[in-house]
Amino acid sequence: MPVTIIITAYNEEKVLKEKIENTLTLDYPPDKLTILFVTDGSADNSEKIISGYSSIKLLHQPERQGKYAAIKRAMKIVGTPIVIFSDANSILNSKCIKNIVSHYSDKKVGGVAGEKKIMIDQNASSVGLAEGIYWQYESVMKKLDADFYTVVGAAGELFSIRTALFKEFDNDLILDDFVISMQVCLQGYKIDYEPGAYASESPTISLFEEEKRKVRISAGAFQSFRYIKGCMNIFKYPKLSFQFISRRFLRWFFCPWMLVFLLITNIIIVSEGMHGFFYNWILYAQIISYLIVLSGWIYIRNGKNAGLLIVPFYFVFMNYCLVRGFFNFLSGKQTVLWEKSKRHLPIQN
Repeated sequence: MPVTIIITAYNEEKVLKEKIENTLTLDYPPDKLTILFVTDGSADNSEKIISGYSSIKLLHQPERQGKYAAIKRAMKIVGTPIVIFSDANSILNSKCIKNIVSHYSDKKVGGVAGEKKIMIDQNASSVGLAEGIYWQYESVMKKLDADFYTVVGAAGELFSIRTALFKEFDNDLILDDFVISMQVCLQGYKIDYEPGAYASESPTISLFEEEKRKVRISAGAFQSFRYIKGCMNIFKYPKLSFQFISRRFLRWFFCPWMLVFLLITNIIIVSEGMHGFFYNWILYAQIISYLIVLSGWIYIRNGKNAGLLIVPFYFVFMNYCLVRGFFNFLSGKQTVLWEKSKRHLPIQN
């Protein structure tokens, strides 16, 4: 099956050669694979580096309009029935395209989500370790989602859709991978999960960089709701709605506030003299949990290995980023022209 792979790159000269060589060596017939890079707005040598490869198509314009605008430009020239999206700072496994394409023999499949792996070594920070654990958890959840009905949102490092199912929206779309994949589901198709197709990425270099990334993603999550609100229609999409509400909506809109609500109401109940065994011990458990989180934060801020403390810390950290992202969304501070987070180099497969 003919396939086009679209790779968006903004000022990625440090990793472009490795990404290009990786893409050119993917195990797929060259006459069936179109490689398309988009480097809009890049002010480094990205355009020059890609121009040196005759087998690669390049789109470039001086103006930077954001990743989704770059994807829309690329989609206008895609002539294959299947399109795969990937990021410039991730490395793909050799068999990924073959493994993805195999799913399209099922006409109910409108897209395929690959797996994202964080490459952890002895130099990785505690934040990088936490990021890796989180994506292992996400991979398990994606498999469970797909076994039930569909993956609820794909990661931009590696996912695929049927070209005809691509929908155009405004250029200010932040979470393009999530919206593109969910729009496939809203057209009556499902997103399969393929762990045999994975993108390897280096971990975020620091807590500050990870916070920037998580806040941007969180703002994009709240913005995306206006594009995919149909997922809430339990009568038209019963399975999809169940998955979206339980997997995404409750997590984004309720979980952060419920953590605060649980602590405050617990304190009020105990302070009002309702000293039942249950309420007291629940409050003690919460206090101990947040002390553990605080300890993890102190370790990370001092550049030390937080060990298992990183897990409860990262859970609270993600919910904190959701709150910040929510207010960024409301205030309109989060734009598509973000500063990318710094990651360890080089990428290792």
